[in-house]
Formats: sequence, structure tokens, C-alpha cells
Amino acid sequence: MDIRLDGHTAFITGGSLGIGRAIAGRFAASGAAVAIVARRPDGLAQARDAIAAETGGRVFAVAGDIGRAEDCRRTFEAAVQALGPIDILVNNVGTSRRKPFEAITDADWQADIELKLFGAVRLARLALPAMKAKRWGRILNVLNIGAKAPLAGAAPTAVSRAAGLALTKVLAGEFAPDNILVNALLVGRIRSNQWEKRAAEEGVELEEFYARMGQAVPLGRVGRAEEFAALACFLASDAGGYVTGTAINVDGGASPVV
Repeated sequence: MDIRLDGHTAFITGGSLGIGRAIAGRFAASGAAVAIVARRPDGLAQARDAIAAETGGRVFAVAGDIGRAEDCRRTFEAAVQALGPIDILVNNVGTSRRKPFEAITDADWQADIELKLFGAVRLARLALPAMKAKRWGRILNVLNIGAKAPLAGAAPTAVSRAAGLALTKVLAGEFAPDNILVNALLVGRIRSNQWEKRAAEEGVELEEFYARMGQAVPLGRVGRAEEFAALACFLASDAGGYVTGTAINVDGGASPVV
């Protein structure tokens, strides 16, 4: 199946590395104009140039911290000025913060919620007017499988991601009459730069590290960011036009819940 996004414009947070970079590349290859956002300008510029060279697509990059309200607005407005109205929003930004509950400070909680929940809230609020006017829109919230099945010691991330799951369902129901579809994609063990850093910290060869991680996955391996991006592209396209308000595990069967 040839999934196309011609005529659409996507805004992707955390778009310079890993899953966000893969989604941006897949969307651009499928015909969408793409805006990518991340904090580091140098990494953004490299990702922008690489995606444009690989796909021949229109790619715009703007640096900003999605955990800050002013940066949400500034980056979004810059993307609209460069590419036109946004009709696909991918809330992908976020790091994995885990601490014993008694060690989590108010500042830790606030920072995590500002980035993962309020970032998605603020960007959805910015994107929805144009989507409603067009009567076509897609919002994809990238969460993790801990949103459905949080583990001990997984706060604050698991709590913020669970809130993102509720946000997904609320938005899907409220904006379905406007033909705006809202879904969540839940990350399991996917190859990414955070695991590369972990392997380096532990002094383990990367492929050996991934092989060890894959032992805990029913499919017996760690997933690829491109596999994740393929599902995101389907949900963002007209081919996924009857799917909304759902949260799909992209985890090789690792989650204990459906």
C-alpha cells in the first residue's frame, strides 16, 4: 500500500533524532511538508538537511524547548509562516525520567508535566483552529507502554504519559465532528539515541546491548524507528481515516495489556 500525505503539513516535536527523525523522514518521503522542532540547533540543521536530501521534500527546522509555553507558540508560528497551516501534529518530544517516588521533587514533577503534557496541550490548542477550518486534521501523541501499564519506580514519566493517554481520548471525542482524528502510539523498546547513550555508559557494544534488550520482547528483538514511523504515517493519512481515540502499542508484544 502506497501511503501518501501530499498536500499536508506536519509539525513534529523531538524531530531531530530517533523516532521523531524517522517520522519526519517518512512523512516527507510521502509528500508532506514537514517542520521539525528540537532544542539543539546544530542537530536540527543536520536532520533538516539530511531529510531534504533523502526525500526531496520541504523541511523546516526551528529550535525551541516545548516545555516552555513561549517556545511552543514561537516555534509553531514560525512553522506556519514558513510552510502554511499545520494539519498534522505529532507530539513526540520527551525524555524518560524515572526516580524512586520519595526522591521526586516538585520541580521534577513540574518539569516533566510541562514538557510531556502541557507541551501537547499547548500545541493542540494552536493547531486545532486551522484543522477545524479545513475539516481535516490529525494529532498523534507519542507515549510509551507505561501509560497503560506503569511499573513501580516509573514516575514521573509514567504519570505524565498516562495523562497524555487521557488527553488523547478527550480530544478524539470532542473534535471527531470536525474530522480531526487523535490517536496515541505507545513506544516499547525501539532503537534510539537514548539507548545508544545507555550502552556507551555501560561500556557495552551497541548490538550486544540491543540483543540483550530484545530478550525481554516476545518478538525477540528491539524495534526500528522506521517501523514506528510507518504506523504513524498510516494514521496520519486518509488510509487511517476511521481510526481515532485509540492507543496502539508499538512494542513487539511487550506490554502486558492490549
